[in-house]
Amino acid sequence: MNNSGEILKHILKHDITSPSPLTFSFLAPNIKGLDSANAILAQYPTAFETETQRFATSTATETPRGPHKPALEIAVFAAATESFSQKNLNCSIATSLERFGEVIRAAKDADLRVRAYISVVLGCPFEGYDVNPHRVAEIATDFLEMGADEIALGDTTGMGTAPRTKDLLNCLRKAGIRNEDIAMHFHDTYGQALVNTAVALEHGIRTFDSSVGGLGGCPYSPGASGNVATEDMVYFLESLGMDTGVDLDAVADIGAWITNEVGKPHGSSVGKAVLAARLRAQEVRTGDV
Repeated sequence: MNNSGEILKHILKHDITSPSPLTFSFLAPNIKGLDSANAILAQYPTAFETETQRFATSTATETPRGPHKPALEIAVFAAATESFSQKNLNCSIATSLERFGEVIRAAKDADLRVRAYISVVLGCPFEGYDVNPHRVAEIATDFLEMGADEIALGDTTGMGTAPRTKDLLNCLRKAGIRNEDIAMHFHDTYGQALVNTAVALEHGIRTFDSSVGGLGGCPYSPGASGNVATEDMVYFLESLGMDTGVDLDAVADIGAWITNEVGKPHGSSVGKAVLAARLRAQEVRTGDV
């Protein structure tokens, strides 16, 4: 959080483009955080795409190859339980929603997309497994009514199971929330992230968060691992015949590099397998076996 402004400034200042449309998320826990982002954006007004510009690109008959300027979305984080909200945000759920409403309205006025996260939707480190799915649906509905463009449902603790994932998504559907407005954010603490992904796919969800090398975690959830690894997610989805548009070999290289840089264990089984298979093939070609 302390360096997020510097990262955003670096991206815009150095004109970092991509061959395909790319969006960066900027966490704004309050209006002060959004003001900081807007101050940086004002310095580089032509270095990024607004929501309107990105929408025009995404709805074009054929998305042109890059270079594309990055788009920026504002991210806000609420919690599905009062205990986690107090610990993570130092306020009640109701107070957090009031604050985020101000952030969302200001972000939309600045023509920025908003992604609203709801943490601990399938298990709370303080209140256990029994997170009320109806409360999650209420918070999601509140966010959408405020103007959020997407709701990311976070299994922050990785406590989610297939039956409870199904129950949660059914509850949101009955509340009138569309699949197109939902993203799933699974952690893999108990090794259930891909199982829960399969349940969400069957439900019709098509947007999933992941992290290269399985990096991540939660300081308020002891033992919680990172997000499901991007390498594992890509391999899983493509094994089902889906086209992710992701270069698995390239992501495996990045996973090996970044986990080494930050001194964290490599959390992707697929990433490590891809690298090992490549090394083996090289040894065969050079006769080192």
